[in-house]
Amino acid sequence: MQKYEKNLNEGFFLYLCSMIDVEICCNSIASAVAAKDGCADRIELCRDLECGGLTPSEEDIAYCVHHLGLRTHVLIRPRPGNFCYTEAEQMEMIASIKRCKALGAAAVVLGFLTEEGKVDVEITRRMVQLASPMEVTFHRAFDEALQDPIEALWDVAASRCHRLLTSGQRPSALEGAEVIKSLIGVTGVEILAGAGVTPMNVCELVQRTGVREVHGSCKKSLDDGTLVTDAASVRQMIDKTLTL
Repeated sequence: MQKYEKNLNEGFFLYLCSMIDVEICCNSIASAVAAKDGCADRIELCRDLECGGLTPSEEDIAYCVHHLGLRTHVLIRPRPGNFCYTEAEQMEMIASIKRCKALGAAAVVLGFLTEEGKVDVEITRRMVQLASPMEVTFHRAFDEALQDPIEALWDVAASRCHRLLTSGQRPSALEGAEVIKSLIGVTGVEILAGAGVTPMNVCELVQRTGVREVHGSCKKSLDDGTLVTDAASVRQMIDKTLTL
């Protein structure tokens, strides 16, 4: 009996390790509610997704963490545009990170590039230290870096980031699948594949890259043009990953 229980426990542990972690990008409370209705437990929270996403409000963060009980990763981005920030913008981002920590967010999502278009290790590492014990994801600023992806990944690792969200420096993760595959296991940084990930292609993406984490918005457009997460699509994406 003890041997049976040991094998059962080991099997369940291997099953958990094999599961794909699905992160849903949510641009509002309505989207976060839909993500939860679709059985997601992890979101990246932002606002103004139409311009690539900006830092959400303190009220929205608190609602997702405390009322919805979601593992909330918060985008830290004060404005649209490039990822080379002024000192004043950096101070604004520092204040946002401190609010996220106080509100109980699980992680923050950020990215910094130098004027030469390389991962800014110095500023990123400073933000990672400030964010601790929260995790830090380096976002798709990586995909705009003007450097070899492996070199850029080592810079992300040197910054002490826990995770990298990337499309493999291509418009979509599926198009960048070969680059994403080449990044896995190179450093201790977890690779999160995102951009254009849908319930219809998530299995192909995982099989072609070997990633264990995927990021998608599962969004739909309302009659007024507003983008919102679709609970049914979230559920479908999660169901698809359970077959892998």
